[in-house]
Amino acid sequence: MRALGVELIEHGDDFQAAREHAAWLAAQRGLHMIPSFHDDLVRGVATYWLEFFEALSGNAPDVVFVPIGQGSGICACAAARAHTGSRTKIIGVVSAHATAYQQSFREGRVIEAPVTTELADGMACRVPDAQALDVIRREVDDVIAVTDDEIARAMRAFFADTHNAAEGAGAASLAGALQQRAAWAGRCIGLALTGGNVDSALFARVLGEP
Repeated sequence: MRALGVELIEHGDDFQAAREHAAWLAAQRGLHMIPSFHDDLVRGVATYWLEFFEALSGNAPDVVFVPIGQGSGICACAAARAHTGSRTKIIGVVSAHATAYQQSFREGRVIEAPVTTELADGMACRVPDAQALDVIRREVDDVIAVTDDEIARAMRAFFADTHNAAEGAGAASLAGALQQRAAWAGRCIGLALTGGNVDSALFARVLGEP
C-alpha cells in the first residue's frame, strides 16, 4: 500500500481499535471512511457465493461453514442462498478468542467481547455491526467457535491437501467443518477458503507445528 502512495497508519492492538481510530481520523480530516460492513461490500462478496450456489444448482450442499469477521461474508452467503433458492443451512464460524458475534447471536443484541486470537486476525472483531447481526440472526442456523489450534490444523490441511495457503480467518471454515464432522457425517458440506493473507514467518511457524 505504501508503495502505491497510501498513507498507512497502524493503531491499536486489535481491529476494533484501528476501526475506531479510522472513524476519528475521518471526522477530524473531513475524509470519507469506507466501513468494514456495507451493503455494497456485501453485494461484491456475494458474487463468489452466487458462483458457488449456481455451480451446485440441483446438488447444493446440506450445510456451508462461513467465517465471520465483521459480517460481510456471511451476509453475502445468505443473500446468494436466497437468490438461488437453495435450502443449504449456514453455520457461522468465529474465533474462540473473539466471540462477540457468537455471544450476540445467542443473546439477540450487540455484545462486546475481548479479542485474544493470535492467528485469526481477520475474525478479531470486538464489537459486532448491528446491521450485520440482524441479518445473521435472521438467516444463519448456528454460530460456532474454533480455537487457534483448530485453525492452525486447518491451515496445515489446506496446504498439505490442496496446496493452497490460507490465512487464519480463511481456514476457519475448514476448522469449523472438522470440529463438527461427527454431526455432519455422511452429509454434503461446503466451505470457501476466504483469504490467503498470512505473513511468511507466521505461516512457516504454523506449518512447522506437529
